[in-house]
Amino acid sequence: MLTNSCNWDGLDKLRVGRFGEYFAKMAFTRAGYDVYSPEVDDRAIDFVIRTCGAEMRYLEIQVKTVRLARSSYVFMRKKHFPISPDRYLALVTLKQGEEPELYLIPLTVWADPAAPFVSRDYEGKKSDPEYGLTASAKNLNQLGTYRFTERFELAD
Repeated sequence: MLTNSCNWDGLDKLRVGRFGEYFAKMAFTRAGYDVYSPEVDDRAIDFVIRTCGAEMRYLEIQVKTVRLARSSYVFMRKKHFPISPDRYLALVTLKQGEEPELYLIPLTVWADPAAPFVSRDYEGKKSDPEYGLTASAKNLNQLGTYRFTERFELAD
């Protein structure tokens, strides 16, 4: 019997990230999509899915996993993950005592970002330009339109 199934505090950062990747892959698999994992993850792509509709497409998915016990900032470096209609951020949120939630956010959101989405160029600074998102229990309602469900269909 699992008594700590929603005890996210007991996981270290590596396990939280790995859990999120597997959770997202299983959500897509359960929804009927084909999921492909790269042998090497050096392009900021955690997996690729194949859609099966009128037009078959391959979509690149980057997974970020956050615990909602506190506000978390997630980002993707622009040089590794340029805006494209075929790229998505899969955000997995972990709230203590609750089942995980999955949000699927198209990278095109960052073409003209509005809070909680940000685009930072860091001109004249050491940090690389990035697309970011502040994830917290307070702003989850702003992400509601991106909630993944079993009936989720990707727009062509």
